[in-house]
Amino acid sequence: MCNVYVPASATDLARQFGVAVQRQYHPHEIYPRAPGWFIRRDREAAGYARELVQGQWGLIPWFAKTPKLTYATNNARAEELEQKASYKQPWARSQRCLIPVDHFWEPCWETGKNVWWRFRRQDGDAFALAGLWNAWVDKESGEVHESYTMLTLNADAHPVFRRMHKPDPKLPKEAQDKRMVVVLEKDAWDQWLEAKPELARGLIKRAPVSVFIAEPDPEKGSRRS
Repeated sequence: MCNVYVPASATDLARQFGVAVQRQYHPHEIYPRAPGWFIRRDREAAGYARELVQGQWGLIPWFAKTPKLTYATNNARAEELEQKASYKQPWARSQRCLIPVDHFWEPCWETGKNVWWRFRRQDGDAFALAGLWNAWVDKESGEVHESYTMLTLNADAHPVFRRMHKPDPKLPKEAQDKRMVVVLEKDAWDQWLEAKPELARGLIKRAPVSVFIAEPDPEKGSRRS
């Protein structure tokens, strides 16, 4: 899972993703339930185009009574997209998005303490992480609330991500259900945004170790949590 990240720079948004950057775009650390940014297919364009959208990091499902959720929806388990009430409608409607990320952090507990590791791309580009979006409408005011969630996969067999997060002593080492984000490479972006769900599912894969630079971040320090 991922609970803190920094969005891609404005330069990378234009260079890599080909989207117009809004004046209020200022990349800084994003936490669950805070405003963040995602890229989806432009619903107003006559042809195919992408648009950058600001929304809450934490998908607001159709059945929510208020946009202020009491439960976490910033990460969505990819294995459950067709069944989970919060995500099955956006998934069925192909409301998929790219989340542009410069870097993110994960906690490593191998020392017995939470040591934050920073993850960047080996090639210096920004990540395009797989996500879903939704537009929730307040029935009283008519206000539209944009929101998104970040997909995760089981990472128990991944050489790097299996080292992240606090282990559960009640579970065997090989069945901890450690999680990792879903990295989409550039040749998959358009299909992820356009394809039908059955084709898009084939794009949800574990990225190899070679994609990442992963190392302890001394600036973020270590702490118990």
